[in-house]
Amino acid sequence: MSMRSPTEAGPRGRVETVLDQMAGPWWMFLVTGIAWLVISLIVLRFRLASVVAVGVLMGVVFLAGWFSEILIASIRSRWRWAHVLMAILFLFAACWSFASPFGAFWALAAIFGLLLIVRGSLDLVTSISSREVNPAWWLGLIVGVLQILLGFWVSQQEFPARALLLLIWVGFFALFRGFTDILLAFEVHGLQRK
Repeated sequence: MSMRSPTEAGPRGRVETVLDQMAGPWWMFLVTGIAWLVISLIVLRFRLASVVAVGVLMGVVFLAGWFSEILIASIRSRWRWAHVLMAILFLFAACWSFASPFGAFWALAAIFGLLLIVRGSLDLVTSISSREVNPAWWLGLIVGVLQILLGFWVSQQEFPARALLLLIWVGFFALFRGFTDILLAFEVHGLQRK
């Protein structure tokens, strides 16, 4: 087996090198993929447990944000106070999400349209700015425009329709993320066996 550098090995060699660098234990991706599939099953059943699951997921996301801000504050000396302030806000939001998952869900449903507009705008700007290096930049452009239009549409809907769309959005995100993680687990496992 030759020891070529990733640039000499071609695109496939670069992908394998990136997967090797990402790979810890391959089964971690399998476990997270199964967990995402279970979450999608809970959320897409459209019951009371769906609302609780989304509220708890928000708490987990806020905890991850808290941890990230603490790490950034420990590394950077500039703007440390802002990162500490964000960490405190994230910790408060995580505690609130775990204590009241219903309240967290309904708060998220209330601003879901605004979040879609912001996310669509970010996708739009990112795709346009990467058009020289990304041949598929137009896909990001289309997704950004669709998210902005969906955000405006959701903002005009009644509150139950927003909540239903939020459940569908989170459920399908979890479903697709679960399949992606499981496929990645087997890809990493196959590379580690070589």
